[in-house]
Amino acid sequence: MQCAALTGIAEDVISDMRHGRPRTLELQSTHNVVTLAETKPGNLIFMTSVDREDLSPGDRGILVYILTISLTMKRVIEFSNGHLYEERERLSARIQIKFCSNSTIKAVEKVKNIEPAVVDVVKAACYHAG
Repeated sequence: MQCAALTGIAEDVISDMRHGRPRTLELQSTHNVVTLAETKPGNLIFMTSVDREDLSPGDRGILVYILTISLTMKRVIEFSNGHLYEERERLSARIQIKFCSNSTIKAVEKVKNIEPAVVDVVKAACYHAG
């Protein structure tokens, strides 16, 4: 099954998601925000702690259902030397997700700059002792 991938997610977050309760995450990394801009509520998405550049077949993660997505622009003001300041805007994405299943990457379809990462994944049907 082909789906978009969120990468570089903390292992603690992935572990917490396996409990099955919906969770809301705020993502600010550009590659994940770009991926979510192309995703709609109801879609399945693959989440992994592996960095985007290191995605390869056999990497493990989880599949989650997207319940809601909200993209927002935030204003950030940084002060320097007490009187100079720099104003920036940062795009961030808030998503509410629910665990679907454990999963493994079968093939990496597309990992390009400023495009969603797309992977071909397999749902885990059984667990392996290791």
